[in-house]
Amino acid sequence: MPDDDVSAPPFGAFAPSWAQAAVIALAHGSGLKRGAFRPTLSRLLNLLRAGPIDANYQGASFRFHHQFSATERGALFNPDYDRAELDFLRAHVPGGGVFVDVGANVGTYALTLARHVGSRGRVVAIEAHPVAHARLAFNVAASGLTQVRLVAAAASDSDGELMIATDAENLGASRIVPAAAADQAYKVRALRLARVVNDAGLTKIHALKIDVEGFEDRVLTGFFRDVAPALWPRAIAIEHLSRSEWRQDCLVDMIGRGYREAGRTRSNTLLLRD
Repeated sequence: MPDDDVSAPPFGAFAPSWAQAAVIALAHGSGLKRGAFRPTLSRLLNLLRAGPIDANYQGASFRFHHQFSATERGALFNPDYDRAELDFLRAHVPGGGVFVDVGANVGTYALTLARHVGSRGRVVAIEAHPVAHARLAFNVAASGLTQVRLVAAAASDSDGELMIATDAENLGASRIVPAAAADQAYKVRALRLARVVNDAGLTKIHALKIDVEGFEDRVLTGFFRDVAPALWPRAIAIEHLSRSEWRQDCLVDMIGRGYREAGRTRSNTLLLRD
């Protein structure tokens, strides 16, 4: 898996060929955009021309390394990828508002919300994995979104260091692992979410999305412990697929703090605080 960086060829250098564009258009207009078909379409694109694809998603510019990333495949082949979650977040973040993305991956949420809040708004995008963070930085620069603040760290309940292991089949499924796995993982900086928010100078957060592969409970319980209610987001989208790995059920904790479940998708629970 290459270590992508902002010194890579400029956006547009990997524009799809006519044949690749035809495959992508076919997916966009049919049931082939569904998850079960996307790995096959990705392999087909790679046969037509190996490497990433430069394309737009939700109005932002992305270099999609679709071969080993389910998120990048999803956004490339499905223009409505995660649309329910994005619509929920956009509905509760005003123009000029503030959005925090914990586990930003390559930026499908962060860049979409950055376009929504506009140049007067603020987005803080936190991503620990060095490969994903480099892709995120490239996409932000390619999209010209100066309102996005990038944080190269793992959000946690304490400051320090953590180990993050790469999932070879799906970059977005990389996760925090015990220190004993150091020979198979990256050592990354860990920061309390409250510290990230304070360092960014935020005085309010309209919405927050978190997807950190089973580490959500430690991030959020520490955050709610460390900050005043004035900094609690009104809307939260939290991935629940790894709920069995939580040490504390942070959904129950948030409901106890006045949040209510406003919706649920296959992957995420959507919460509101009135």
